[in-house]
Amino acid sequence: MATIKDVARTAGVSYTTVSHVLNQTRPVSADARARVLAAVEAMAYVPSALARSLKSKATGSIGLIIPNNTNPYFSEVARGIEDSCYAAGYSVILCNSDDDPAKQRDYLNVLLTKRCDGLIVATLAQTDGELLRKMKVPTVLLDRAPKDMAIDLVAVDNAAGGALAAAHLLSLGRRRIACIGGPQDIAISRERIGGLRQTLLAAGVMLPEPLLAYADFTSAGGYLAARSLLARFASVPSQAPDAIFCCNDLMAIGALRAAAELGIAVPETLAVVGFDDIDLAQFVHPTLTSVAQNTRRLGQLTAECLLQRIATPDRPLQRLSIAPELHIRGSTVVS
Repeated sequence: MATIKDVARTAGVSYTTVSHVLNQTRPVSADARARVLAAVEAMAYVPSALARSLKSKATGSIGLIIPNNTNPYFSEVARGIEDSCYAAGYSVILCNSDDDPAKQRDYLNVLLTKRCDGLIVATLAQTDGELLRKMKVPTVLLDRAPKDMAIDLVAVDNAAGGALAAAHLLSLGRRRIACIGGPQDIAISRERIGGLRQTLLAAGVMLPEPLLAYADFTSAGGYLAARSLLARFASVPSQAPDAIFCCNDLMAIGALRAAAELGIAVPETLAVVGFDDIDLAQFVHPTLTSVAQNTRRLGQLTAECLLQRIATPDRPLQRLSIAPELHIRGSTVVS
């Protein structure tokens, strides 16, 4: 790979002259400029991004850490972030933490060494708040933030989403409403369950422990949880749930498969509601009713929040919340 000194040698000028030509920092004679540009083209020279960043104190890069890039929700949010950052002249470095605090911490340190101009972190672990404070890099959190941490946050109103699901199921006359939540230590899952439970209680409907299960936000996890939950009532079908609210769409898709294998008709006998409204929700059978987050818009809003923070570091903190919507499809209403 050619270096700036190679270009200078070929053009017959000093490497500082090459730098002035490429960065337009000082007038250079037309002859010298022409020789430098010819050498650059002939040698396919690419200026060092690191060298430029050391001089300008900016790299034009954004670090993005998400828990699971195989989850369509995070893929769609990441696309919204990337589109907005690219339009603003930034590239995005994507890291997958697997919801592992140690791996997330390693990636935070890696992104720090790469001198990213800003960071977006989805589902930040509580213990990493202090590390971010020490890094002093413009940062926006997505979905959740450690308690009492002064940092920009963009999130969906998860409790309102759970309430939308509950209200819809109640309007259909469902009263034995089960729930499959995500991992119990994840706040967004607790918030969604809380919104569901509060709305049910207001209607005089309980969410008893036998109707509450937990999984890992994957289709396989939702499938196993639904099979186990539904199997409990095989001998007492009158007590079986007539609806299941899943705290994300992947688990809801797993629940649809479990119901099909057990011969339970959806939505006639069992209604199923998911959360996220990923693209796949429209292509499973039956199509999945889901609490929609508008993932692309969520990603765009998060990127815009970070770009504003980079441009104006001392601007007031932002806590932005997006209101969810319910998209009704065939898993709750017969089409």
